[in-house]
Amino acid sequence: MSSGLKVFSGNANPSLAAEVCRSLGIDTGQAQTGRFSDGEFNFQILENVRGEDCFLVQPSCPPVDQNILELLIMIDAFKRSSARRITAVMPYYGYARKDRKDKPRVPISSKLVANLIVHAGADRVLCMDLHAGQIQGFFDIPVDHIFAAPVLVGHFQSLGLGELTVVAPDAGGVERARAYAKRLDSDLAIIDKRRDKDKANVIDVMNVIGEVRGRNCLIVDDMIDTAGTLTQSAQALRDKGAKDVYACATHAVFSGAAIERIDRSVLTQVVVTNTIPERTDALETGKVTYLSVASLLADCIASIHDETSVSRLFI
Repeated sequence: MSSGLKVFSGNANPSLAAEVCRSLGIDTGQAQTGRFSDGEFNFQILENVRGEDCFLVQPSCPPVDQNILELLIMIDAFKRSSARRITAVMPYYGYARKDRKDKPRVPISSKLVANLIVHAGADRVLCMDLHAGQIQGFFDIPVDHIFAAPVLVGHFQSLGLGELTVVAPDAGGVERARAYAKRLDSDLAIIDKRRDKDKANVIDVMNVIGEVRGRNCLIVDDMIDTAGTLTQSAQALRDKGAKDVYACATHAVFSGAAIERIDRSVLTQVVVTNTIPERTDALETGKVTYLSVASLLADCIASIHDETSVSRLFI
């Protein structure tokens, strides 16, 4: 690895940062993280970073607000320490679902977070599977938007599932599902869901568009939050005669009763990545499988550092 590259981690997902560094063949940057007695975040870089190319691994996963503020403070510390370039590595980007005004008098939170990161002093951002691709345009600095598809698709190719149909959980996920279906050489189906506009995470009606009877189904999404939509989708597929129902998503948020819902559901296997730290209770269900995206992130970091193409990794 070229000299001048340093990778540091906040408290959000240090195990992922350590894996990335192992893939790069370097040690994790030395820094001290802690909190004052009143709860304020305290951060100090313990090595020289003047003129260095620094990557800060800090997904804004729960607790979201705390992890975002940690990232901002870290960026400020590196800026004031004269790092040559600061890249915020955010495998999971919190507040991504608030990317537009969908009702009167509401914020566009994902734009606000982007502004904070830019004004804190970041020079570029590395994200994975943004909930909405247009969030890249919220930044006034370069954004490398990468995808976990090579890791997830590879897993399902290794399973050798026959008579497979890839399912988009909603109309907005059709493009992602179509890309998976093409790589898996499978059919495509769509779930038409009608949400209650006044209640978040509540589905009124769910219909299946496409042929799933007698076929294995793979529901593809970018994240699993409460797992309400996912488990209802799986049940709708089974009601239409599907055989085994699998699911995959990049970000395992697993909020509320998500894990209990998955455990009680008709899902055969749920495959997620470690952009958000692994949950022991999820693994204990026997239905959740975590895959690592560390080597993929490491390849992207190396390409950014060496000024080579990142897109070549996804061709």
